[in-house]
Amino acid sequence: MEIFTAAGFAALLQVIAIDLVLAGDNAIVIGLAAAGLPTDQRKKAILIGVIAATVLRIGFAAITVQLLAIVGLLLAGGILLLWVCWKMWRELRISAKEADDAAEALANADLNADGTVAGTGPRKTLGQAAVQIVIADVSMSLDNVLAVAGAARDHFTVLIIGLVLSIALMGLAATFIARLLHKHRWIAYVGLLIILYVAVDMIYRGAMEVWPLVDAAV
Repeated sequence: MEIFTAAGFAALLQVIAIDLVLAGDNAIVIGLAAAGLPTDQRKKAILIGVIAATVLRIGFAAITVQLLAIVGLLLAGGILLLWVCWKMWRELRISAKEADDAAEALANADLNADGTVAGTGPRKTLGQAAVQIVIADVSMSLDNVLAVAGAARDHFTVLIIGLVLSIALMGLAATFIARLLHKHRWIAYVGLLIILYVAVDMIYRGAMEVWPLVDAAV
C-alpha cells in the first residue's frame, strides 16, 4: 500500500496533524458561538454544530477531489489555503477569556473555577447561535477537506484515511481535542505551519500545471 512508502507515510503524518488541528479549531469556534446560551440550549447548539460539520465534510469531500484535478484549481486551492492560514493565525490569537469560554461551553464545566460556565459570552438565542455555527462550519469544513486533499497529493489511500479521520474526529473527539489545543497552544501552531507548507506546495504544483498553458498561449 502507498502509505508504507516514504512519500505516502509523510503525507499521512501531515494529514493526521491537519485533521487534529482543524477539528479542534472547528470545535473552538462552535464553543465560542454556544458560549452565550443557557446551559440547556448550549448542548443543542454544540450538537447542531458537530452534525453540520460532519455532513459538510462528507459533501465537500465528494466534489473537492474531482475539482482539484482540473488544471488551475490546484493553484486556486493553494491560494485559498493561504487565506485559511491567516484565518487560523487570527483565531489562535483570541483572548484567554474567549478561549476559556469556548472550552467551558464544549465541556459544560467550570474549568477555570470562576463560578460560571462560559458566563461572559454575549447573550444570544439558540437560532442565532445555530446560524453562526453553521456558517462557520461551511467555511471550516471546506478548509479541512481542501487541506487534506492538498496534503495527500496523489496518494488516494491517504486521502480516504484523512477524510474518514476528519469526520470521526469531528463527531467523536472534537471537544477533547479543543481542550487539548487550549491547554497546549504550541500543537496548534505546529499544525498551522504544516497547513502553510501544504498551501505553498499546492501553489507551486498548481503554477507548474498552469505555466505551460500560459506559455503556449503567449
